[in-house]
Amino acid sequence: MTRIGLIRHGSTLWNQEGRIQGHTDNPLDEEGFRQAAVLAERLSGESWDYIYSSDMLRARQTAEVIAGRLGIPLAGLIPGIREMNGGLIEGTTEKERIERFGSGWKTMDMKLESRDLAQQRGVRAVEEVAARHPGRNVLIVSHGAILRSTLTGLVPSLDLSVVLKNTSITRIIRDAGGWTCELYNGVEHMNE
Repeated sequence: MTRIGLIRHGSTLWNQEGRIQGHTDNPLDEEGFRQAAVLAERLSGESWDYIYSSDMLRARQTAEVIAGRLGIPLAGLIPGIREMNGGLIEGTTEKERIERFGSGWKTMDMKLESRDLAQQRGVRAVEEVAARHPGRNVLIVSHGAILRSTLTGLVPSLDLSVVLKNTSITRIIRDAGGWTCELYNGVEHMNE
């Protein structure tokens, strides 16, 4: 049995402003570093063998805080779990999208990365990590949209209607029967 802990990165200024981040390489804000430290403290009571991160700064900073607290090395950066490309709406708020493109912007071609392609690359990345560390407990720090797309491919029956919160953890398990989810969007640590 291989356990993967999928973590959404900590907060950034653009998260606070409601901006689509996509491939824009934003750092964590002060709140994001605090969230990462709180999550790291929670995870210190569990057994984790490795931690990986998206190659984007906000995920890497989150992973480094966690790795430091757990005393495990950052095992690698994985481009396959970087956030989905935001196309023409990257860097914009909902209000700015409506002003720029009109209220029907969601029906227009905004040059967004397709969910199918994102799902394929995310599933491939998680499967590769699981194959590299069979029977181990591995953390992967990534991004909200790509994680939800990836989970759709790994655990199709999972209800993903709730948006992943910053520094939430979702634990999935791979055994002979495939992938199952034992925790989705866990944020209990944020209430402590």
